[in-house]
Amino acid sequence: MPSSFKISASLICGNHLDLKSDLKLLKRGGADLIHFDVMDGLFVPRFGLYPEILTAVKKISNIPVETHLMIEDPDKYIELYANSGSDYIYFHPQASKHISRTLKLIKLNGKKSGIVLDPEVSPETLSYLVDDIDAVMIMGINPGIIGHKLIPATLKKISLIKSMFSGHNILIEVDGGVTPESAPQMVKLGANALVCGSSTIYGKDKPLDSMIRTFRKKVMSQI
Repeated sequence: MPSSFKISASLICGNHLDLKSDLKLLKRGGADLIHFDVMDGLFVPRFGLYPEILTAVKKISNIPVETHLMIEDPDKYIELYANSGSDYIYFHPQASKHISRTLKLIKLNGKKSGIVLDPEVSPETLSYLVDDIDAVMIMGINPGIIGHKLIPATLKKISLIKSMFSGHNILIEVDGGVTPESAPQMVKLGANALVCGSSTIYGKDKPLDSMIRTFRKKVMSQI
């Protein structure tokens, strides 16, 4: 059985007028990662965070940042987000002209490489890349959409990826559809990181640090 899992706090769900206070609470609550969404209005129908915010975040926080590029032609922006302070850089394979080259570019910039699997993308896409990937992010909902319910096939995909990467020390993460009810099953199946937003740690009456601790405790009690 899993002994723990990482909480990745979705910064886009935070208080954008006072991210400094949010970051202090994330640290106090024990958040393991900061999830940094980048959207271009083309690959997904929304706009997201920009590199200057990431630079400012890294000046006042030592929590590792995973940058999720929901953009077309990610190669053009990998160096920019690497220099801005990313620790992990994720991209969607269908947005890349050459997946292996994109992974190599992330590594050349000194960052951990991550691939994002949309609901319609099969894990078999990764079968020839297992030695080049540090992290796999499984989208539990369609990217760029907020508030949709978990797509049930996500759970099967977690198990398939865990099996595919057996013997590899990688991050298997779920983004979207993470709730106090779905999270325990995700972790049981092999997810070792969960992107947490308004359904878990943000937007509640209690302080952010308290919500993180409560969520972690609830999930751990069920796995």
